[in-house]
Amino acid sequence: MMHRSPGGPGLLRRALLAGTAGVLAAAGLAGAAGTADAASTLGASAAAKGRYFGTAVAAGHLGESAYASTLDTEFTAVTPENEMKWDAVEATRNSFNFASADQIVAHAQGKNMKVRGHTLVWHSQLPGWVGGLSAIDLRTAMNNHITQVMTHYKGKIYAWDVVNEAYQDGSSGARRSSPFQDKLGDGYIEEAFRTARSVDPNAKLCYNDYNTDGQNAKSNAVYAMVKDFKQRGVPIDCVGFQSHFNSASPVPSDYRANLQRFADLGVDVQITELDIEGSGSAQATSYTNVVNACLAVTRCTGITVWGITDKYSWRSSGTPLLFDGNYGKKAAYTAVLSALGGSGSGGGGGGTASCTAAYSLTQSWNGGFNGQVTVTAGSAAITGWTVTVTVTPPQKVSATWNGTPSWDSSGNVMTMKPNGNGNLAAGASTSFGFTVTSNGTTTAPKVGSCTAS
Repeated sequence: MMHRSPGGPGLLRRALLAGTAGVLAAAGLAGAAGTADAASTLGASAAAKGRYFGTAVAAGHLGESAYASTLDTEFTAVTPENEMKWDAVEATRNSFNFASADQIVAHAQGKNMKVRGHTLVWHSQLPGWVGGLSAIDLRTAMNNHITQVMTHYKGKIYAWDVVNEAYQDGSSGARRSSPFQDKLGDGYIEEAFRTARSVDPNAKLCYNDYNTDGQNAKSNAVYAMVKDFKQRGVPIDCVGFQSHFNSASPVPSDYRANLQRFADLGVDVQITELDIEGSGSAQATSYTNVVNACLAVTRCTGITVWGITDKYSWRSSGTPLLFDGNYGKKAAYTAVLSALGGSGSGGGGGGTASCTAAYSLTQSWNGGFNGQVTVTAGSAAITGWTVTVTVTPPQKVSATWNGTPSWDSSGNVMTMKPNGNGNLAAGASTSFGFTVTSNGTTTAPKVGSCTAS
């Protein structure tokens, strides 16, 4: 597990989002999967296993077509990245602003997605006024914040991260210093959960933390708290494991066993902020291990990755997500889909031929642009592929490379086949390119499904 500095990664996420909120994809559009069966996406495949597959969402990116279309196609649950945190909704005491969070919730509801509420009580991203309160005022403010936010979203939230990151890293197993801990003492977590239950008895109430993915002093302390809560009837329904991994802090060997011991306490377990730095087969293997661990634990109800595309990740330089900066499906995506039993997994065999196609803009000028389509094989090797590209009239494709094109009668739909680059190993990629004369129209080409052989 990567260790977080004081202030937590929420601040890093917010800073990165602020720096990238105005940057749109270079006309990036993810192509459709090569098969159309109902379990050809992450969300549909997870649903077939009785689980959700979600992602963190930033309201500021929902206007980007590739971002929204990938979200809508692949995921069945969302977690607002920053829009429900205390500083976002109650910057001034008892004055609430839900506009950005409402945008995410409305989008999710329109697509029948679950929403995880994140987060009600956390030491980070607190407005300054909270830390300056007396103990009596802080207790009032905490309970009011929980009540107002949960009331606003009552009936719309599947599960709430009621308390987030309350324990220290290291070997002590101690509570983290925060205004809540320092002024209200150990009882503040129990009080937060009891208040939450009184407001919305139907929402699942979760404790969420990082560096708790394997058995260690921190996870043992959380385990002891959850066990105590269950024994005393304190309302807690689920525990979230953030699961931020990299080469220095890989998926623990006891990851599955750790999830199971919490589940054995009588709570659901959820993987809430998954990202794994790396690339290629190593990253794909790590993602597979996480998915398999969740599938092996009956009470692991879902997986949420912390973002859709690498370019907006809070750890973007580590390329930790399932889609690259152009919304291309990475080897890790194929591995996750296969682990979930989605199309291309081939059951117990070597996999069914499949592929995906993703478009990116590589160069533009007054009067035209160059585009590239990346073709990625699914969980089995392929010997050929076919991809369609449609341009918007009066655009015309004036040149192509790394592929053999044919055209429909209108001249607007190009069907591209390999030119010596049809053989791809499982998860491997190739690309072809083309030049478009825009003739006054800069609309991005539409990439159709990829058909593998």
